Amino acid sequence: MNTTIAAISTPPGRGGIAIIRISGENALAVADAVFSGGVKLSRAGSHTVHYGFIKHNGETIDEVLATVMRAPKTFTREDVVEISAHGGTAAARKVLEACLAAGAEPAEPGEFTKRAFLNGRIDLSQAEAVIDVINAENNLSRKNAVSQLQGSLSREIREIRGELVHLAAAMQVIIDYPDEDLADVTEEDILDTLTACKAKADRLLSTADSGAVLRDGIRAAIAGKPNVGKSSLLNALARYDRAIVTDVAGTTRDTIEERVDLDGVPLVLIDTAGIRDTSDAVEKIGVERSRRSVAEADLVIVVIDGSTGLDGGDRDILESTADLNRIILLNKTDLGSGVSAREVKEKAGMCPIIEVSALTGAGIDELRAAVSDMYKLGAIESGTGAVITNARHKSALIKAASALESGINALHSAMPTDIVSIDIGEAITALGEITGETVSDAVVKDIFHSFCVGK
Repeated sequence: MNTTIAAISTPPGRGGIAIIRISGENALAVADAVFSGGVKLSRAGSHTVHYGFIKHNGETIDEVLATVMRAPKTFTREDVVEISAHGGTAAARKVLEACLAAGAEPAEPGEFTKRAFLNGRIDLSQAEAVIDVINAENNLSRKNAVSQLQGSLSREIREIRGELVHLAAAMQVIIDYPDEDLADVTEEDILDTLTACKAKADRLLSTADSGAVLRDGIRAAIAGKPNVGKSSLLNALARYDRAIVTDVAGTTRDTIEERVDLDGVPLVLIDTAGIRDTSDAVEKIGVERSRRSVAEADLVIVVIDGSTGLDGGDRDILESTADLNRIILLNKTDLGSGVSAREVKEKAGMCPIIEVSALTGAGIDELRAAVSDMYKLGAIESGTGAVITNARHKSALIKAASALESGINALHSAMPTDIVSIDIGEAITALGEITGETVSDAVVKDIFHSFCVGK
């Protein structure tokens, strides 16, 4: 990391400001070579801003502000200069070209954040939270990402790992000096610690499903026969006419997606073609796509025309979605009731059944509440502990919990202490993968290559 790197840290295109970031031991020298103002930046105090111009090969490129930040109190813990130029592709690119000509090297994707990790400013889980903050599409996922960036997950992982490391050290005394009376830890102490640490790991794992909702949203397929009001429901939830609605059965021939906000979580609604047997070649393709969307969805919203009785098509759809996570809607209640919730319940079991009118909006709030309750969105909002949103973190926690369970079982089976210590070591390693203490270089490289250049 002896090189000095530079990149444009703002998105391409027109804007008020474009920021070119320089980081490394020669950042100030690179900046001095291109900046013309009232002071040499290499002599300026830390965290100061200076007005001037960027010049290269005798040409004035842009009027800028240069911010000087000296190590170690910077994002990368290296000397950093950020040049705020006018927004626009040409100006920003020319400033970057001048910095590269002055000795900086082009930054790789995520290299600034990678340096923050390698220099000890943040751990690996906090580094991953940086991209989660950038990618957050709603307030709830943003709040969770910022919490992780501030170390909420790191603290809980380090607490568990620290207890295990302390226990492993004490147990090593027993293993190394079996004939000496040096042990300050009993088998009961070991069991208590492993049980407590596993409970903490399990608590974190229990948040993973909610965390996946925070990160990726809920994919909800709206399924039903033709002309039961699926597209009208999509429009009611989206609060605008997203899908074409007519009285003609089979109007929707393909899947239509729309993202709506549900208690701060993105709900990805998928309006599907009406499911029925058909000889129409185009509609048949749409029906097959509908079946695939239903099978892959996190949630299926089954829509039934509540103004008429159940028929064979309704029963087929209820049967085919019986094993899926679903909510059943009896739509068109404004036209009267032709089927009762009790009758549908006999066919559908314990899933929520809600009477709605996509036309008038009646029951739509109850549908939103049912989805929120099903995915415990209120608990996510009010929760104070860390939430697992990252598949890599979940995998590592599963390995740690499994190793701790193995150690507990070994103790119950009166296995030797050195066998239990192997399980403890595996748990310590797995937890270290989350914060970065025991992660491989290949994993680190893969994580940061998912970042944008300039971050």
